[in-house]
Amino acid sequence: MITKPKGTMDVYGIDAKKREYVNEILRSVCNKYNYNYIETPIFEASELYHRGVGEDTDIVNKETYTFKDRGDRSLTLRPEGTAGVVRWFIENKLYGNITEPTKVFYNGKMYRYERPQAGRYREFTQFGVEFIGSDDILADIDVISVAYNTYNLLGLKNVTIVLNTLGDQDSRDKYRDALIKYFNPLINSLCEDCQKRLKSNPLRILDCKIDSDQDLLKKAPKIIDYLNKESLTRYNNIKEYLELMDINYQEDFSLVRGLDYYDHTIFEIIADVPGLGNIALGGGGRYNGLIEKLGGPNIPAVGFAMGYDRTILAMDNSNVNLKLRDDIDVYIMYVSKTEKETAAYLLQDLRLNGFITETDYLNKSLKAQFKSIERLNPKYLIILNDQDLKENKVTLKDNLTKEEQKIEINNLIDYLDTNI
Repeated sequence: MITKPKGTMDVYGIDAKKREYVNEILRSVCNKYNYNYIETPIFEASELYHRGVGEDTDIVNKETYTFKDRGDRSLTLRPEGTAGVVRWFIENKLYGNITEPTKVFYNGKMYRYERPQAGRYREFTQFGVEFIGSDDILADIDVISVAYNTYNLLGLKNVTIVLNTLGDQDSRDKYRDALIKYFNPLINSLCEDCQKRLKSNPLRILDCKIDSDQDLLKKAPKIIDYLNKESLTRYNNIKEYLELMDINYQEDFSLVRGLDYYDHTIFEIIADVPGLGNIALGGGGRYNGLIEKLGGPNIPAVGFAMGYDRTILAMDNSNVNLKLRDDIDVYIMYVSKTEKETAAYLLQDLRLNGFITETDYLNKSLKAQFKSIERLNPKYLIILNDQDLKENKVTLKDNLTKEEQKIEINNLIDYLDTNI
């Protein structure tokens, strides 16, 4: 028997309905914030992620699905969404004559080769927003607000923005030197990967999954102590706006993001989830240098992303009432050939008028059809018989009260519109 690959999942039934529910919330929020939907390819040139995400990140070094196509081109299944959006922005020269920022959201499959665990898969669905073309802190606040309000609208409680800043290039250079000076004498206490990172990108040590619980990481220098005046003022202004908008946040000066393209504002969204504790559901930040790094002009940008699987896991553990429909509007019952022809006509008519409608496709007896409706739980039954059809009528039965009435076919839509 052929089975699905490790770290993937089939989505069907109630699980699919949960995702549809989340999709509706996400799209509704983005529409109100004036973000437009974008789709980028599932695979891109490998260089995009090596240059954009970072050569020294675990994603590029250990987790990408990279392959050669028949033209001997190196391609990579996208591990995240931002780099593809930036490539689209540059390729289409959307930076010409900018009068308004570009605000987009995406929703699609991503791929990372990592150890599968609860809420984390190798093929996963990720939602994200990108705000390109403004360095104003209102853009940061806009993106953080989308993230924060989305999780609240999804029914999660105790949602918190965990906030930090990486400052500008000058601040990061000073911080980088401080980290090298601190970790150099302790290099033998670091994992093999972090020993390499100390030379290439010491900030990545702070995001290490192996050394994260070591005291030496907890005692490492904090970026807040190395911010220049401009970066510190920007960070303090961000906090003022979050307080003004009543967005719950907490500072964590040890927070870094797992991708190399961030600067200034970085954040994660956490929620206190029963049975799971405080778990991270998404994150993002500002990436002012990425567009230029990938061959475009120097244009600022900020964004965030969330994973569906961990979000839905958090919703399940929080017993969020999704109010998902587990019923249909109408079930049409028939036996004879004439009744079947009418059933086909009514199916078309009712569905086009917005009613969720089903019927029998297996030529069951009337008795067997009554058993089928127990699973489908329709609000109404339309029971066809040849005698009623001669009078252009059907029998309509309320499946809850069990009351029946004869109703003319021409009046059927109006009646259902009024009563459903």
